Amino acid sequence: MKKIHLLAVILSIIAVFGLSRTTLAQDIRPDFDPNYIISDAEIFNYNAMDAQDIQNFLQSKGSYLAAYTVTNPNTGVCETAAQAIYEVCQANKISPRFVLVLLQKEQGLIEDPNPSQGSLDWATGYGCPDGGGCNSRWQGFWKQINSATLQFYDYMVNPFEYGYRPGNTYTFNNTCSAYNNPPSSLVTPYNLATAALYNYTPHVFNGNYNFYTLWQKYFARNYPDGSLLQIKGDKTVWLIQDGKKRAFSSPSVLASRFNINKIITVEKADMDKFGTSTPIRFSNYSLIRSPRGTVYLLVDDQKRGFTSKAVFKKFGYNPAEVVAAGWNDINSYPEGVPLTATSTYPAGALLQDSKTGGVYWVYEGKKAPIPDKAVLTNKFKNKKIIKAAAAELAQYPTTDPILFGDGELLKSSNSPAIYLIAGGVKRPFMSSDLLVKLGYKLSNIINVSPQFLANYNNGEVIKENNF
Repeated sequence: MKKIHLLAVILSIIAVFGLSRTTLAQDIRPDFDPNYIISDAEIFNYNAMDAQDIQNFLQSKGSYLAAYTVTNPNTGVCETAAQAIYEVCQANKISPRFVLVLLQKEQGLIEDPNPSQGSLDWATGYGCPDGGGCNSRWQGFWKQINSATLQFYDYMVNPFEYGYRPGNTYTFNNTCSAYNNPPSSLVTPYNLATAALYNYTPHVFNGNYNFYTLWQKYFARNYPDGSLLQIKGDKTVWLIQDGKKRAFSSPSVLASRFNINKIITVEKADMDKFGTSTPIRFSNYSLIRSPRGTVYLLVDDQKRGFTSKAVFKKFGYNPAEVVAAGWNDINSYPEGVPLTATSTYPAGALLQDSKTGGVYWVYEGKKAPIPDKAVLTNKFKNKKIIKAAAAELAQYPTTDPILFGDGELLKSSNSPAIYLIAGGVKRPFMSSDLLVKLGYKLSNIINVSPQFLANYNNGEVIKENNF
């Protein structure tokens, strides 16, 4: 076993993360939860990377291991570190991502361009208990990765054989000088993977905190604004907006605004990258009342206030439909143009020039051209098109055309490239296989004209190690 099970003491997690504003609470990542470090699925995902993926990762980090070779004792064959990691992980059913993080956490081998022989010999810290010397039986890079993966697999499948188990509460000492205020914490491992990490390294700081931060750094993905994300096994769906995640309060609220087929299933680590913002509680086109009494019409991501009861009555809305809302909900929507007696189409409308056939989105007293049929059928498929005379359309100033927003997948007829719209630019995927691997669905690709695609500037190519 890697570590001696020393029961220790660190403050209750409540004190660390909110009620006690200590130096520790200010220094640690706000998304770190000692009770749940990674998911069980993540530690068992032994097909997460093949040997070439591992090699590419090592090279991207400038790792000494990228050129390091070892002899496989089972075959007598000399092989690269990447190949050894891959084969061991396949045999022992543990994720190579997990091993890569462990190698950095224990000996810095992922980012160290010139490690010592000792670091290589004790690569995963296996057989090196706290307060004691390392057992030479486990010396050597191949033995280290093999023994560590076998140990973690056993932690996962035989949890009751070990000291730390899911659902029980334990006290841990915090002996790291950088994080020794407060000196202790209570931890209740939420799942098998978290309990396994404490069995291997019975410390919150730095050991398992370092593991968490490295996992986030290396393998948590950067989904753009506009993405709909859902953690495996969890019912909650989140919208990524302004770099934070917002939960939908109900399936009906989600369905009123988005196509549920665009939900991407992700790991907990992917979601942990995002801070949490106000939940989305109301369906599109809801009527809500602030504590001050102002009534708003919600249109997409904006609130439009009625300037008077007479204006509300003019549009024919039913007072019984108005729902009371708190300031947190009210303030989560940017302010749109107020609704007055002269306002037209308060929820927006599609108007078609009866002479030219051009279609416009009329909203807040302006008209925006619809430049491609795909925009009409995907963004406005439930909207009725209203015929309008040229004279009526002429009274609305023309604004920029309606484009697809962040999170959409686009492809044109003159190229095999598939693009993700992110930050207002189009980013091509390195391959369709990578697109699927990242959780996107080929069925959600929208075909547009080359002319329409030219509205977006080119962004960085999406590779697995830069997403």
